[in-house]
Amino acid sequence: MQLKSLPHILLLSMVALHQLDSGAGSRILAAFFFPGRSHFMMTNAIIRELVKRGHEVTFITPFSLAKEKLGPNYKEIVISQYYFWPEIQKMTKRSSILEMSDVDNLTFLRIANVIGVHSTDFAFEQPEIQALINAKDKEGKYDLLLAEQFFNEGALILGHLYQIPTITVSTFGNANYLSQLFGVVSPWSYVPHAYMPYTDKMTLWERIGNVAVSGSEDLIREFSYYPHQDAILQKHFSKTLDRVPTIKELERNISVVLLNSYMPLASPRPISYNMIQVGGVHIQPTKALPEDLKQFLDGATHGAIYFSLGSHIRSADMPPENLKIFLDVFGRLKQRVLWKFENETLPNLPPNVKIQSWLPQADILAHPNVKVFIAHGGLFGTQEAVHNGVPILGMPVFFDQHMNINQVKKAGYALGLDYQKVTEEELRESLLELIENPKYRENMRLASKVFRDRPLSAMDTAMYWINYVIEHRGAPHLVSAGVHLPWYQFYLLDIAGLALVLILLPIIALHIICRRSYKSMNSHKLKAKTN
Repeated sequence: MQLKSLPHILLLSMVALHQLDSGAGSRILAAFFFPGRSHFMMTNAIIRELVKRGHEVTFITPFSLAKEKLGPNYKEIVISQYYFWPEIQKMTKRSSILEMSDVDNLTFLRIANVIGVHSTDFAFEQPEIQALINAKDKEGKYDLLLAEQFFNEGALILGHLYQIPTITVSTFGNANYLSQLFGVVSPWSYVPHAYMPYTDKMTLWERIGNVAVSGSEDLIREFSYYPHQDAILQKHFSKTLDRVPTIKELERNISVVLLNSYMPLASPRPISYNMIQVGGVHIQPTKALPEDLKQFLDGATHGAIYFSLGSHIRSADMPPENLKIFLDVFGRLKQRVLWKFENETLPNLPPNVKIQSWLPQADILAHPNVKVFIAHGGLFGTQEAVHNGVPILGMPVFFDQHMNINQVKKAGYALGLDYQKVTEEELRESLLELIENPKYRENMRLASKVFRDRPLSAMDTAMYWINYVIEHRGAPHLVSAGVHLPWYQFYLLDIAGLALVLILLPIIALHIICRRSYKSMNSHKLKAKTN
């Protein structure tokens, strides 16, 4: 029986390989304006793979890959980086990101919207982008636009100018506002907003908060964010185009979104055919560690702890009192601690602690002696920890980090701390609990198994769908009719309004009849008394 099925297996394998390779040699324009370095962990991985598989890629980016010498199929257009930190300081009244853990969610929504509009405007003012916009030979030059799905929707106009289909990349994973973009209603009853510290099992008050924030975001996008992005397009294209499309019209040209999400880190929710989960696509095969790091971790006979707060949050910005807590606790542990710390002249460093301003995180987490990852809960780092089966001690600060940490806490392979209130005792007990209690390691092992178990790897999945959209000329059959509905129809508010009218009309009519009858009766009584 197995021998008879062998030809079928071989045939299926050949078909799969053909699908993965189809579209090879296509010309792809990749426009990524937002200067968030961590976002490019995913973006750069996709760009490298596209070039490796024979595509010609023109990459608009604030971060050059020239040193990697990707070959003749790779061309980059490096634009200036938009510096958004002064705007964040102004809106939050905070001097560092570490101080932003108590900033309210509506302020975070406003930050994302303002930075998105301003960075889009800034990008269109760059001469390199202007040259691309004003090029005379647009027709047939590219086969696909690849753009980031992160508050730079103005970049989608490049797909309109070059008349090519669009795929977006959501480095943020899933998000509430993707619901209308792809014609799928995400129930706020069990799908938490990314900025809320909730899981898919919410209490009544949590659901009220989730509805408030999710609904507010929809209203802000509809009546503030979209008009501002439309104004940016009018500013830069009204003189060159007979009619400038709106952002919503451009969004309807999106064929597929590649989501940086995958189970078990993303809870089940409705998605459409063209919402493709490729979480962990940035994770590469493990490379050998530099010799000094290898020796440090190899010699950790009691295990090691890896500590990093990512690319945006600086450990060096910790107040002295918080820094002392961590150093005192680390110095009394048997384990070695490897810490991404931006100031390599840190005084009073315990002998079991090693600091460096940059560390190869994924390769460190793959080392068998690493027992705990102290992290801020960023999505990329969380995925790397799950991929390598390392329990997490989370200290979330802002945006989606609270939700990410609560998700892994609920699953039983992480603990959380409030960075601003942490004590020595709490820090020490949390670390020892994660190291000495085997349930966290076992739960993480099972989570890692789920995360790795896929029909195709995350990268092969991304490549398949990129090739698919090119092969099928935008694949319009993937796009839901819901993307063409105005927001009030999408959420059935017109039906709800009609139902409300049908309910209220008889009540109002009855009220009017009763009132007139009452007046008539009073009038008759008054006349009777007069007579």
